[in-house]
Amino acid sequence: MCGIIGSVGRGSETLDVLVDGLTNLEYRGYDSAGVAVSGESLSVCKRSGELDVLKGALQPWSLTGNAGIGHTRWSTHGPPTDENAHPHMDCTGDIAVVHNGIIENYESLREELEAAGHEFASETDTEVVPHLIEAIQAGGASFETAFRQAVSRLEGSYAVAAVREGSDTVFAARNDSPLVLGVDDTATYLGSDVPAFLEHTDRVVYLEDGEVAELTPDGWTVTTLAGVAVDKEVNTVDWESEDTGKSGYEHFMLKEIHEQPQALRQCLQERVDELSGRVDLGDDIANAVRNAGSIQLVACGTSYHAALYAAELFRSQGVPAQAFVASEYVTSPPPHSEDTLVVGITQSGETADTLSALRDAQRRGVETLAVTNVVGSTAARECEGVLYIRSGPEIGVAATKTFSAQVVAVNLIAAVLGNGDTKHEFVSALRDLPGQVQQVLDETNAEAVARQFVDSDAFFFIGRGYDYPVALEGALKMKEISYEHAEGFAAGELKHGPLALVTGNTPVFAVVTGETGSEKTVGNVKEVEARNAPVVAVTDGRTDVERYADEVLEVPAADPRLGPVLANVQLQLVSYHVAKQLARSIDKPRNLAKSVTVE
Repeated sequence: MCGIIGSVGRGSETLDVLVDGLTNLEYRGYDSAGVAVSGESLSVCKRSGELDVLKGALQPWSLTGNAGIGHTRWSTHGPPTDENAHPHMDCTGDIAVVHNGIIENYESLREELEAAGHEFASETDTEVVPHLIEAIQAGGASFETAFRQAVSRLEGSYAVAAVREGSDTVFAARNDSPLVLGVDDTATYLGSDVPAFLEHTDRVVYLEDGEVAELTPDGWTVTTLAGVAVDKEVNTVDWESEDTGKSGYEHFMLKEIHEQPQALRQCLQERVDELSGRVDLGDDIANAVRNAGSIQLVACGTSYHAALYAAELFRSQGVPAQAFVASEYVTSPPPHSEDTLVVGITQSGETADTLSALRDAQRRGVETLAVTNVVGSTAARECEGVLYIRSGPEIGVAATKTFSAQVVAVNLIAAVLGNGDTKHEFVSALRDLPGQVQQVLDETNAEAVARQFVDSDAFFFIGRGYDYPVALEGALKMKEISYEHAEGFAAGELKHGPLALVTGNTPVFAVVTGETGSEKTVGNVKEVEARNAPVVAVTDGRTDVERYADEVLEVPAADPRLGPVLANVQLQLVSYHVAKQLARSIDKPRNLAKSVTVE
């Protein structure tokens, strides 16, 4: 998700509030930014590139008004250009809109509006919104009515905010994309997350799907899309508490599952060049990887599953690679040579077992590389090289977005093994992945599947090749947050013992993406079906596994190396909904900690 900031009631300070808010949201990743300030007139300034570029463009301007909105954008529809940056305007220049998410029906809306004479200035999906508002207002509707009617026509995920010339009001609405209000006695703020305005107020109101907020100098109101008033609770944020920043989601885990598109965009930002087909991770990492005669990966838990995936990936590039549970690596260190590279994958950068393994490797004279999320963490400081996955804060104990970003990060490392040159098609596939994850989030039927199987005796997960680590991760998520028995197996191993556990009340989740080995996994599914166990296929449709499944969790067809990321999102959602229906403590599962700092 991109970043949104809004403000009403700060008068001459409005522009500063917007720019500061965008600065606070830089961690979310972006490639363009812009602001709009409304009063007697409407002024808009937007630029591609870093915020400093926008700030430079604003210096000679005098943007005055009592209402404003701002945005940091990561490109989805159209490249990062000044024209594609937000805010977007209507034909008359009277209306400005910012938007997070994806409007799925924008093409049909755009065709309709163009047929009516509207002219578009960008390639984005967002621009249909101000034109819709303009078209509805042309029929005599008020700005408020036009905003509501325009939003009601949008399909997909959105957090949208709009201002109009001659008005000091901001209207905002959300669906599957977070928005939160910040309120005090003299001003009201709007943000995609609390950090956008945290220095101004600690009183917040979280919007829910289908709600519309109206921010005026006199205060704020929240209503349904149909205009029915909603009684909202004002929360006082304790910035020392880990309960901060759920952005309207019931649990941190659900929020972080939905943050995966943005986490992946941040991981890719400035590292991939679609035009040249190159991946650039910097000379230090590139030299370490290219000089490696073999790679040993050390990790724990979810990160170990990312390490298993990475080992498979590196071997496909012709480099001998093995993944080790970090605690076992220390107990029985494997042989190494002078050109061995040890890669530690750790979300926090503080995982004791992984740090111990990395230090053991260093004592033996082996070069180390950390793949981590936390800048300045111990692993980042102690290793010779570090690759940050840039997922943003992850508070939920069960890792979600960090696993997906780790998988993307090791794909970047694998690309560097080829001197940074890779096929344009794969770079394009990487850039498409965040949008495909969003598609899974928008279209998933995971909650219904969870409801169907919540009372099962156990849950089994199988996969082959790149799908095998995802099967293990799916089982781990189910264990962590539902406390139900779950096991993951290499699909071919099912018949070598685990099949004895299969009954009519033990659903088997079969991860079947790509083509290599998929037909063999389908054969394993048939073995399960023959024993009357329910089968849930997680598939991109490249095989006929659906024929043998009781339920199907669909994912878009992607590059075979990336399909497992999409499958994993479905399994995360299944585990979440099973745990929710069982009333488990999802964000703080019993006996577990976010950062395991003991061996």
